[in-house]
Amino acid sequence: MDEGFEQRMVEVHGETGREWLTRLPEILSLCARRWSLTVMPPFEALSYNYVTPARRQDGTPAVLKLGVPDPEIESEIEALRIFDGDGIARLLESDIDLGAMLIERLEPGDTLLSVEDDEQATSIAAGVMRNLWKPAPVNHPFPAAERWGLGFGRLRKTFDGGSGPFPSGLVDRAESLFSELLASIGDPFLIHGDLHHENILSNEGRSSGQNDEREPWLAIDPQGLVAEREYEVGALLRNPMPQLLDGSNPERVIARRIAQLTEELGFDRERILGWGLSQAVLSAWWSYEDEGHGWESAIAVAEIFEGLIP
Repeated sequence: MDEGFEQRMVEVHGETGREWLTRLPEILSLCARRWSLTVMPPFEALSYNYVTPARRQDGTPAVLKLGVPDPEIESEIEALRIFDGDGIARLLESDIDLGAMLIERLEPGDTLLSVEDDEQATSIAAGVMRNLWKPAPVNHPFPAAERWGLGFGRLRKTFDGGSGPFPSGLVDRAESLFSELLASIGDPFLIHGDLHHENILSNEGRSSGQNDEREPWLAIDPQGLVAEREYEVGALLRNPMPQLLDGSNPERVIARRIAQLTEELGFDRERILGWGLSQAVLSAWWSYEDEGHGWESAIAVAEIFEGLIP
């Protein structure tokens, strides 16, 4: 197994992660027996879950995703269940106690990064969003946007009320905007929560075990978040990082994306900008909080958002 994957699992989950790695072969065998699967070698570049292609008894391809059972896994499984294949890969089987889910495999499975025309890619993403979003259930296990905003409090606590390596004025504005947007937040929807280019894949086949035709682009890996729909576009606007910043004019790209999404989704430009800026600063903080580095690109994007706000 990839040593980097093992190291990340222990870094994130501690002794629980170490024990889970020891049990992983047993969990794989159990899922294979229970769901009549032929399990293949895992995908390359595993991050925080063990993800491997599999084939069902009837020959249809699927993806087996295993993780340490925790609230994030539970949220992903429940989000997939509620989305029910609308705009997203369909959940075929799951076991929350095992941290296991069997998911429709999207083929050829190229990411949205394969679409070189950024305007076309943005339009594809907007279509996925429209198909995906569901009104939030009355009783649900999902975090709300307010919880993600708690990152600002942790940032302040870490730096004794200051902003550490982050530009103080930018953090002040992001924190203020986040609070203002929460105070006037719109109708609650279940959204993906991390819908960037690498979480949208091409799909030319039929749904596993279904007879319905599927959309040519579908999402994967939902975090499951309850917020207004405008919140969703932040991840798309600031990605891919750092490639977006390496382009000749990232300011123009982001401005055009905002104008396009405002038109295609009928959103308010100022709310998109506000969420975009505040989420970019939160993204920088999460990178610092988790890894201690890699936050600079998100701050650079946040500064672009700030420059676009009147």
